[in-house]
Amino acid sequence: MIWLTWRQHRAQILATAVLLTALGLLLLGSAVEAKLYIAEHAPPGCPGSAPACWDLARALADRYDAVYTVFGWMPIVAPALIGAFWGAPLLGREYERGTHKLAWTQSVSVRRWLAVKLAVLGALVAAAGLTLAAMVSLWRPVFHQEDFFGNPGVFNMVGVAPAAWWLYAFMLGTAAGTLLRRTLPAMALVVAVITLTTLTLYKSSDHYAEPERIVLSDTTVLSDADSRRVSDAWVDPAGRELAAPPSGVCPHPPDVGRGDRNQRAYERCMFGKGYRFAVYFHPPSRFWRFQWTEAALLTAASVAFAGLAVRRTLRRGV
Repeated sequence: MIWLTWRQHRAQILATAVLLTALGLLLLGSAVEAKLYIAEHAPPGCPGSAPACWDLARALADRYDAVYTVFGWMPIVAPALIGAFWGAPLLGREYERGTHKLAWTQSVSVRRWLAVKLAVLGALVAAAGLTLAAMVSLWRPVFHQEDFFGNPGVFNMVGVAPAAWWLYAFMLGTAAGTLLRRTLPAMALVVAVITLTTLTLYKSSDHYAEPERIVLSDTTVLSDADSRRVSDAWVDPAGRELAAPPSGVCPHPPDVGRGDRNQRAYERCMFGKGYRFAVYFHPPSRFWRFQWTEAALLTAASVAFAGLAVRRTLRRGV
């Protein structure tokens, strides 16, 4: 069965390997070139957080905009491709072409056929996701961007999250193919559910743990840029949090909200009047806690989809 699985699915396996290789070469090439560019153009003390380094950061962003664009779409596109081209055809195509009548009347039972296919392909999908995570983890620090926790898009591309997402997409596609018995509708369903799941987990991830609270008296910016900000509020001199920014305490310059300089002037005025700024956030130290929480949720859903696919398949039979 393992050899048969390879023969039947080698196109998807090889295509995924080629895409990962191409992405790896793209990341490697941009990283090497970026190192050379930084060595040649970086002012003393840069890269870093000093104002003198901002021009270098902007230049890097402009120079590698195409790479960032590809990277930015990966958290949704990669699982959608796995679900659509690995999961949906697994059973959907068998039903669509009627080949299940031949495959499941041979010496190999339906249970064994399903067990081997789901186990082997699921393991390959998870391994491919971990490979992607390793490449991204090595690529980001080259640009002195280590926002692995505070940036939700990056968070889903490192650690164990890609493996969990790709496995989830594969099992979702398999279940969709079993339910719809047509490949193209199953592919469309996968894309829709992956998008919905991404948005749902993005909005609910702040509840994986109780956020910490810090009260700032001279800035509204957290010292660790990789923290995940949940909410914030002004605190009046009596210690009460305000649901909305206070009005009439400090004059709002015409460009507040559009100009950083005017916004900072407004904040200095508020702090001078005795107001403080409360921020609720998750520190970067919770990275692995959030990783394993999200992976557990996705893995549980993957098991549920696999069980649904097996149950529907065994019930319908040949």
